[in-house]
Amino acid sequence: MKKVTVALDCMGGDYAPQEPVKGAVEAVKANGNVFVKLYGVKSDIEAELSKYQYNTEAIEVIDAPEIIEMAESPVNAIREKENSSLVKCLRAVRDGEADGMVSAGSTGANLVGGQVIIGRIKGVKRPPLAPLLPTKNGVVLLIDCGANVDPKAKNLVQFAKMGSVYMENVVGIKNPKVGLLNIGAEEEKGNALTKETYSLLDKVDDINFVGNVEARDIPEGAVDVAVCDAFTGNMVLKTYEGVGAVMLSKIKGALLSSLKTKIGALLIKSSLKETMKAFNIEQYGGAPLLGLNGLLVKTHGNSKSVEIKNSILQCVTFQEMDINNKIIEKINK
Repeated sequence: MKKVTVALDCMGGDYAPQEPVKGAVEAVKANGNVFVKLYGVKSDIEAELSKYQYNTEAIEVIDAPEIIEMAESPVNAIREKENSSLVKCLRAVRDGEADGMVSAGSTGANLVGGQVIIGRIKGVKRPPLAPLLPTKNGVVLLIDCGANVDPKAKNLVQFAKMGSVYMENVVGIKNPKVGLLNIGAEEEKGNALTKETYSLLDKVDDINFVGNVEARDIPEGAVDVAVCDAFTGNMVLKTYEGVGAVMLSKIKGALLSSLKTKIGALLIKSSLKETMKAFNIEQYGGAPLLGLNGLLVKTHGNSKSVEIKNSILQCVTFQEMDINNKIIEKINK
């Protein structure tokens, strides 16, 4: 079987290149069918690699001395820094040298580069960012969470179709339930965008559209795909992350508040650890920018190795399941 090649932007994110390099090593150890190309300052990457034992035939280092800073103009950075790790990763995907790429760098530069360098699938008007979020019984795909703040209703219909393909083939949920994120469950609720989108989705016969869904229903797992504009989606995503962090802090504080609670904590430690693991967003990898001619997975700027590793493995599943051809088939029906 031909190995899946993933380009990794090792100079993007808060912990570059340490965490990206560590994530790459963990990925090739976890899956023998992946080959990772590490793009960045070669000497820095090699210094990090020297800390680990790994299959040297599964990793290659490509020098990319320029670095795109988070505060830079995305358009100028993509245009002017041709020797940056991000631009070289984008070109590797475009030119077929990599099946997908992972970056924790500037979201703006990734979004611009994804569309300008890799390019959109024919027929896709607006590629959306789509992260997986933990729910009571599994995960939900939130689409869009950061790429299109002012989409049209027909764009949201495409998001629903692409999200359905992703959940069915990558996550393995047959006939995934698609909901439109809104302020109420009734059909007449919402603004002009959601009302128009509802009427269009209700006529689509090749997805399992179940109607409107409220934000509070997402953690309950009411739907498998939650469709919305990026402004709304980003608010949901950041609230999810913030509440999760606060709840974890509060639980730890309560369990360590007295001798009695500390003893109780020891008794439930393994069960609690397993429960909390399900709500750790890092284990689900990054957010794929769906609808491109190749795969781009954007991870958090503060990603540690576990999220990088899982994002690389996302690329493997995406390629093995032939997601892009399935998306093409779905949106052109």
